[in-house]
Amino acid sequence: MRIAGAIQVLIVLCLVLTWSSQQVQAGSALTSIHKVTPESPVHAGSRSLILLRPTDVDLIKRKPGRVADTRVAAGQAALLERRISARTAVVVDARTGRMLFALSPDVPRQPASTIKVITGMIAINSLRDSQMVRASYRAAGMPRSKIHLQPGRSYRAGDLINATLLRSANDAAVALAEEVAGSEKAFARLMTSKVRSLGAGNTVLRNASGLTAVGQQSTARDLALIFHRAMQNQEFAQRVGSASVGTALGQTLRATNRALWQIDGAKGGKTGFTRAAQQTYVGKFRRGNFELVIALMGSNTMWDDIDHLVEFGFSQLRSGKKLADARVDPDFTRRDSADDAVEMIVLSNVAKTSL
Repeated sequence: MRIAGAIQVLIVLCLVLTWSSQQVQAGSALTSIHKVTPESPVHAGSRSLILLRPTDVDLIKRKPGRVADTRVAAGQAALLERRISARTAVVVDARTGRMLFALSPDVPRQPASTIKVITGMIAINSLRDSQMVRASYRAAGMPRSKIHLQPGRSYRAGDLINATLLRSANDAAVALAEEVAGSEKAFARLMTSKVRSLGAGNTVLRNASGLTAVGQQSTARDLALIFHRAMQNQEFAQRVGSASVGTALGQTLRATNRALWQIDGAKGGKTGFTRAAQQTYVGKFRRGNFELVIALMGSNTMWDDIDHLVEFGFSQLRSGKKLADARVDPDFTRRDSADDAVEMIVLSNVAKTSL
């Protein structure tokens, strides 16, 4: 009996030791940094253990559906990057501030006429629509694009704002700048102050038109943020959402933003082009309950790029797939507590006194 009891105890001890050894081997396998090929598995008894890297352990801990969605979204983003010619671009969920796509979003470039968004914002909040603005010789002498203002003649501020935002008229932009701040140089300082207050910290402006200037720069992320905040102003949104408008002089101003009639859901946008900047664009799109803001810079196929970016963005929102590194930009969901018109008057006074 004593011998039988001793044998039972030995059997139990062997089983315990065998189980403990298997647990240690399994734990080492999960945390090992070594790779093992399928042809050379590590054996524990009759079982084969595949050694996993730490990153593989992290994947095991995640929910399978989320991992698959992240990989699919990342693959689609990589495909989109190859399809567009833009050097920098962003697609932002306007309601949450989540970046759905980002290609070099903070790399500064010449913004071209997209900065007329800021010129229009400031003019809307600084001037009455019926206020008369005199065109200087300097303003009238701006290169194309332009509406051919006559030096010394006065024009309605509302018409000049529309010409700036819809026709991208350089002469109208400079006339507005001089009326608001006394000079285009002072107005450019005002523009930079305004965008900094919105959270666009990588934007520096040297003129009101977007013509190439040393030191002038913006980024795709900044342009998207600026336009998103501008669209919160109903008057601005109404102006940039118009395909054409009439003037007090009987002219018709037609928008350069072809997305308004070519892309479903377009609510407004601003185009730009210079040789240094290439094609640039910023705009907002809405389909159902979804809203996107897109911006691109340095493009050679702008309209195709816009279409690709918009379709990608809405596809992501409909599917619920989001890139793992997509972060929320709080500036997109922030709203100003102070009245914009009051702020513009204060900033304008600062600009004038710094002449």
